[in-house]
Amino acid sequence: MTLRWIGRTLVALAACLALTLLFAPAARAKVSPIDEELAGTLARHGFTGEIESTLESRLGRKIDKKLAKLGRELFYDSILGLNEDNSCSGCHSPTTGFADTQSISIGIENNGVVGPGRAGPRNQRRAPTVINSAFYPALMWNSRFFAVSGDPFDNGQGFSFTSPEGTSLSSLPHLLVAQAFIPPTEIPEMTGYKAPTSHDVVREEVAERVNRVQEYRRRFGRSFEAVKRGKPITYEMIAIAIAEFEMSLTFADAPIDRFARGRRSAMTLAQKRGALLFFGEARCVGCHAVSGESNEMFSDFQAHAIGVPQIAPTDDPALSNVVFDGQNADEDFGLEQVTGDPADRYKFRTSPLRNVALQPTFFHNGAFASLEGAIRHHLDVYRSATEYTNDHLAPDLQGKMGPLAPVLAAVDPLLQEPIDLTEEEIGWLCAFVGEALLDPRAAPKRLEALIPAELPSGRALHDFE
Repeated sequence: MTLRWIGRTLVALAACLALTLLFAPAARAKVSPIDEELAGTLARHGFTGEIESTLESRLGRKIDKKLAKLGRELFYDSILGLNEDNSCSGCHSPTTGFADTQSISIGIENNGVVGPGRAGPRNQRRAPTVINSAFYPALMWNSRFFAVSGDPFDNGQGFSFTSPEGTSLSSLPHLLVAQAFIPPTEIPEMTGYKAPTSHDVVREEVAERVNRVQEYRRRFGRSFEAVKRGKPITYEMIAIAIAEFEMSLTFADAPIDRFARGRRSAMTLAQKRGALLFFGEARCVGCHAVSGESNEMFSDFQAHAIGVPQIAPTDDPALSNVVFDGQNADEDFGLEQVTGDPADRYKFRTSPLRNVALQPTFFHNGAFASLEGAIRHHLDVYRSATEYTNDHLAPDLQGKMGPLAPVLAAVDPLLQEPIDLTEEEIGWLCAFVGEALLDPRAAPKRLEALIPAELPSGRALHDFE
């Protein structure tokens, strides 16, 4: 045995010892009990954190970036509105996660501003977010557009719309493509009162407008062979392009998703504690579901009455483009407008919660202006509603509110008993919903980059505050 061999052996042993000491703490470390509990909870509820990665497999193709860019330009262009003054982006702003900047939308006859300074007559509800809507099986606050199969990627059982469309849009490949047929035909949103009464004629006029713009024809020709050969742009092509842009707005990689995929450090301790409350004692998951048809969107996409106070513009008719429900035209009957069933009065689709912190207001009428206030309302509906005041809303929404007693009489059984949480627990719940469900790619500064510098039509963009 030589001294050289002994020396090499000692060096090797020292290296092994160093490696053992280096990795021993990791080997001895125990799994955090709260991580273990939350991981088990998510697994029991079928939450994988992988929903975004399924988009293209369910579409059966990749997102067409060129087509999505064309759809983006159409989304921002008032050429789609026969009233000449509104576009999709007027009510779905990148500054607020492609949701509304208002408690109740302002559509036609607006002042060209998108943001707090937007002015004009009100519609009836707040416009919901477009982000992640590719996974929504039901659209709109009163669920008036939905995939009968419960799968927006499946038209096999048809897409159901209110009259006059009915199921006539069922041949279209995705619920979002079908839905894109509707906004230009909505009088208070984009059409205006002087437009044709036929939806088909409205869409034909919109398509003719787009056809007259040579720059649009060139862009459509890059994505549609028929246009390249000289055929006209059809409204279906317009709808397909807009839907492609909306599908590209899929941002579902939040801390909760990364945690579910195994990265336990993705969430803070407060967020984890809030998650356990959400799935447990606070009973949020009873409506804000994460499995099955919910597509991990934190909504069961069913309609519930949750006791939200009735907000409507003041008595001046010029302040509203819509006649509200009820004897005094100060109520919103929600799902009853679709079904005709009084038992559905005051029911609205459960709001999906991903990226919800980007919204400036909450619920169908924007009655609450803070996420914490919206969460506290769920925890004690009767107290919240009876103590509610509307003095924090825009001046035209601070008038006399609609009747509250019938709203509270219809509250869903899931919310009839108050949920008793400490202030600390409410803070944890807010941290989970507001932070752990937020995909950082949806931050306003990033989404504002999607505002085009100019439009193919040459029309002016809205003024985004």
